[in-house]
Formats: sequence, C-alpha cells, structure tokens
Amino acid sequence: MTTALITGATAGIGAAFARRLATDGHNLVLVARDTERLQEQATELHDLHGIEAEVLTADLSTEAGIASAEARLSDRRHPVDLLVNNAGFGNKGRFLEVSMADELTMLKVHCEAVLRLTAAATAGMKERGRGGVVNVASVAAFVPRGTYGASKAWVVQFTQGAARDLAGSGVRLMALCPGFVRTEFHERAGMGTDNIPAWMWLDADKLVAAAMGDLARGKTVSVPDPRYKALMGAVKLAPRGLLGGITSKTGRKYGPQ
Repeated sequence: MTTALITGATAGIGAAFARRLATDGHNLVLVARDTERLQEQATELHDLHGIEAEVLTADLSTEAGIASAEARLSDRRHPVDLLVNNAGFGNKGRFLEVSMADELTMLKVHCEAVLRLTAAATAGMKERGRGGVVNVASVAAFVPRGTYGASKAWVVQFTQGAARDLAGSGVRLMALCPGFVRTEFHERAGMGTDNIPAWMWLDADKLVAAAMGDLARGKTVSVPDPRYKALMGAVKLAPRGLLGGITSKTGRKYGPQ
C-alpha cells in the first residue's frame, strides 16, 4: 500500500483528498494544526476504509511546523509516495490594509512550506523512481490580485519548473488551480460569500476526482472544471492593464466583504 501525506487535511480540499485517497486504499499522513480534529479524521478514515492514518500536528507558518513535516517526508523507512501541499489561507483586506506580519505568514505557508516540503518529498521519490506531488494553487494565480494571487502564481511557476527538472525520473508534479470551493476557507478569513454567484462554486470531492485524473495524465497544471477553463481562456486573451481593473472590481464584488 502506498502512503500519501496531505497538509491542511482536516477541512475542505485537503479533507476531500483524504477521503478519495483512503477510498482508493492509500495509507495517509494527515497534517494540520488541530490535533483533536486530526485524530477524529484518522479514526473515521481507518474505520471506513481499513487504511492506516497517521497524525502529524504541525503549523506550517512556523519553522518547527515545516521542519517536522520535512522530517516525515525524508523518512526513508516509511516513504511517502504522494504529497498534497494543500495548507493555505486568505487575508481579508486590500494591500496595506493587511498587516505585514500576516502578509509574510502567507508567504511562509504558501511559498516557503511548499518549496521545502516538495524538495523533501521528491528527493526520496527520485531515488525510488516514482511518486507524485500536488501543489494546490488557485485560479487567482492567473490574475493580478494581491499577495494571495501572487503567492499562488509562485506555486504554479515553481511546480512547472520543478516538473521539467524532474522529467523522466518517474516523479510527477502538478499545480492544482481551483476556483471558489465550498470549504472553511472564506469563513476563517472573515470573508462574506453571499455575493458569489451559485454557478461559480465547485464541489471539493468532484474537484479532487478531476485533479487525480489530471495527475494520472501527466498534466503539470490542472484547472479542473469547464467553467473555470473557459474563464481562464478569456483571461489569457485580455490585455494586462484591462485585466487588472476588471479583477479589482470583480474582487470587490465577489470577494471579501
């Protein structure tokens, strides 16, 4: 049985990955900050699917948290075959309205942790000649929209570059770029969602199913929904100056309130 490590595993997209991978028979290493929720999740997945679910309490906004996840990924005696870098969060407010400490914490989680955990995981995967990494980004990566979008753009570019460097090694890397997904993300950030049209919402389980299919096909970037594929196609055709104004207005209309 193979083992998958998932960060941000207790809710939203991370929990959907945990359910899907457990259903498929993978053992799990579940990583998040809340030990009680992790233990409840591990017990439930073990009882339902008969897999082993290990719990690792780690706050990836801290050096200690990243280091503990790195250490688990570097354990050659208990190798991890699939890494899902899903941990992340949003800040409510425009640039200069969010504290610099919060901005830097976002970069720590979205960029530094992704870089370090991907490196720790793929070193062993390359030696074994197999493995995969899914780095959860966002469609916000493709539009000029503050620190969140910029950090997710870094995730996409980093993942594509690492995938090229590891081509032929048996290790696959993919950046997953969803749109609005019904998770705890917006609630935790204090963001209102009542003004977001119903058609823009995605189901986390369907999202993960599409993502796993794209990973199996060898894609390095996955936008797993026809609606968002069409939107991103339009984004590529729009002039950057015009796009900046549109995304700013759209963000105020459909984003944090």
